[in-house]
Amino acid sequence: MTQTRRHFLKTTALATVAFGVAAAAPSFAQSVDNDELLKPGPLGDKILGDENAPVTIVEYASMTCGHCANFHKGTWPALKTQYIDTGKVRFIFREFPLDPVAAAAFMLARCAPADKYFDIVDIMFEQQRTWAFTDNPYQSLLDFSKQIGFTQESFEECLTNQGMLDAVNAVKDRGAGEFGVNSTPTFFINGEKVSGALSIDDMGKKIEEYL
Repeated sequence: MTQTRRHFLKTTALATVAFGVAAAAPSFAQSVDNDELLKPGPLGDKILGDENAPVTIVEYASMTCGHCANFHKGTWPALKTQYIDTGKVRFIFREFPLDPVAAAAFMLARCAPADKYFDIVDIMFEQQRTWAFTDNPYQSLLDFSKQIGFTQESFEECLTNQGMLDAVNAVKDRGAGEFGVNSTPTFFINGEKVSGALSIDDMGKKIEEYL
């Protein structure tokens, strides 16, 4: 079991690095069909902001992605304060797990009370190093889950929910297959694809184009 866990962590860490390097610098690509993009997945979308906001941002992220964590720790607070809370941006967050640990983290966030989803995502990114990259991912996630209200029983019930896992992966598969998401974080700003951990200045410039 120990060797399996070590191999698991090695492969997932390499996958995260590989995807993370691709997402290190912002890159711009073609737009997608915004109506298709805004169709929610099987679990429904997690959304913040005014539904009538002039700008809609869709983010595809992985909970084990270092660039995603940097974005949510560095850019996200200002984005929320300056644009989401002021009614300028409607923000949709979507799961794009790069490895099984990220998938498990998303499942836990989905199993928690619905109104706690974004709070839990924020905590996961803030404490990413404590649970995402360890020699025993099961125990690390279990310990972390207890901090956010899970018991061992509810933790195991969540992570053995095959329907939940399938639904999380369906969001990733559709993002990759239909919208060309191949790194994290990837954003769609009114349908325009932007990849990389954008600063608030970079994000603000793109938003202002649509205001």
